[in-house]
Amino acid sequence: MYAAQFIAILVLAYLLFRVYRDYSAGRIDWQGVLSWGLVIGVFIIIALFPLRISTEIKDLLGLGRGLDALFVVSIGLLFLLLFELYAKIDRVEREITELTRKVGIELEEINERLEKIEKE
Repeated sequence: MYAAQFIAILVLAYLLFRVYRDYSAGRIDWQGVLSWGLVIGVFIIIALFPLRISTEIKDLLGLGRGLDALFVVSIGLLFLLLFELYAKIDRVEREITELTRKVGIELEEINERLEKIEKE
């Protein structure tokens, strides 16, 4: 095992620990644990068997070198994660906009009630 593989496995083990700790603290839900666990698990397998996996992906995609195949797959996965983040951010922005509208309407109603009370 190369030093880079050992370091990668240590970093990934730390990330698994962080996911567990965040789940225990209630910062992420079980779906987050499952998805992060799956991603980290895949990276651990790639760290353990980099040559075999890169060769298989290279042969599957028809690329010249295994490292090129890993870069292509990594870029594709990053785009998927980026799209997922964009969708979640968009949903949160919509929720914030809706909540702001509701708060504004309720604040206006409260101000109208206060004005009525002051006039009496």
